[in-house]
Amino acid sequence: MKKNTIILLSVLGGIVLIAILLVGWVTGIYNSLVKSDEGINQAWAQVQNQYQRRLDLIPNLVEVVNGYAKHEREVFENVAEARASVGKLVVTPEILNDPQAFQKFQQAQASLSGWLSRLLAVAENYPQLKANENFLQLQHQLEGTENRIAVERMKFNQIVQEFNVKVRTFPTSIIAGMFGFTQKQYFQAEPGADKAPQVKF
Repeated sequence: MKKNTIILLSVLGGIVLIAILLVGWVTGIYNSLVKSDEGINQAWAQVQNQYQRRLDLIPNLVEVVNGYAKHEREVFENVAEARASVGKLVVTPEILNDPQAFQKFQQAQASLSGWLSRLLAVAENYPQLKANENFLQLQHQLEGTENRIAVERMKFNQIVQEFNVKVRTFPTSIIAGMFGFTQKQYFQAEPGADKAPQVKF
């Protein structure tokens, strides 16, 4: 009887030990996924921060350019419309789990970038404007912001890649599926970005 009790206790002890190890393993993977998910949210907040900085600079830039090029109404109106479109978007961390909403956000930002390029092209036609201190300062700030946006988007894509690899790699994929962790969306290049621009003199 004593021998059977010892064997039974040994088996139960082994089962308890395996259960503890299994719970520890699942907890470790889950915590790793949560940490990576929060890293994506933090990177996303940085991207939004830079987009907001650009949004805040635009009215000042438009005002300065408008003083020199009042007849360029179409460009000013489209910049204002694109800025308003971006400003209307309600951007929450949930957008990262909704491919359509993420794509809509990206398209709105691309439209604004396009119209800003046109606004700066208009400015090139006005030598007095190009020499204006306010314009030059705003232009440098906007260029710096565009560079920051590109850097933050690159960092965001790197963090998303790390997370997506975790979510898709066995055995983490099992835990990810159990707790509802899914792949996140990357920022994509704007349409036509793969073609080199033509430069004519």
